[in-house]
Amino acid sequence: MAQPQVLFDYIGHLPECPTWSAEENCLYWTDILENEMHRYNIESKKHDVIQFSEEVGCFALCETGGFIVALRSGIYLTNRTGLITRKVCDNPNNPVLARFNDGGTDRDGRFYAGTFWGPGDYNGALLCRVDIDLTSHVIQHDIHGANGLAFSADKKWMFTSDTPNRVIYRTPLDEQGEPGQREVFKRFEPGQGIPDGAAIDAEGCYWTTLFDGYRIARLSPDGDVLEEYQLPVRCPTMVCFGGDDMKTLFITTTRENMDDAEVAERPLSGAIFTLEVAVAGMPKLKFKENQ
Repeated sequence: MAQPQVLFDYIGHLPECPTWSAEENCLYWTDILENEMHRYNIESKKHDVIQFSEEVGCFALCETGGFIVALRSGIYLTNRTGLITRKVCDNPNNPVLARFNDGGTDRDGRFYAGTFWGPGDYNGALLCRVDIDLTSHVIQHDIHGANGLAFSADKKWMFTSDTPNRVIYRTPLDEQGEPGQREVFKRFEPGQGIPDGAAIDAEGCYWTTLFDGYRIARLSPDGDVLEEYQLPVRCPTMVCFGGDDMKTLFITTTRENMDDAEVAERPLSGAIFTLEVAVAGMPKLKFKENQ
């Protein structure tokens, strides 16, 4: 069985939202708490950092170039250097209490971004969607920390997780991609780790990171655990597929809220790992803004 390997000599604070660019042979990701977006070229080993003025919860590459980016205050379009060219919408939550977190595109190229409810006193987070005409809609409520966004290849299901509540949901989608009533896909008991960022492979299996669980897991379309891979860190945050054959799994991890003792014991916390897998993953589509 393949084992996770460190991608390169990098340690972040809260790396998230890994995104593969096949055209550039590059991996992108954010470091939310450092207000950064990163780009690493697998062939040249060149590592670039784009600095923002706010936390970068999630983003997607755009078909027209540049990015659609969910910052704390709202969602924006930027050019390739990160310069904001247009504001799409405000954060639908109170931005003082909730920052953007996990997000990405569906199989039609629309952009989704969920929030994380900072106070933690109730499920106050949201999931919103930006359509190709740049209109925005809140599509789900009753979330503590939005994570785990992924879409089935047949466009019939949206998967999400609520990390603090230890649950993965799936939501049926109609022919226009509008969501129905979400249902529980899998719950995790205390001590099993909690579901964080995720991706789907070509067989419809859902790969989830298990924050506080030292591992990632591959779940069948019925929610059964098919494979698990241990990591030398406690808190993986998200996965994505990439590489020439889409059989490389990239895994981000964090050292947020870890004390000096844990960092000394787990010095790779915050690193990015790769894992070679047998089944190719579904690529992330670019945001398809209607010009």
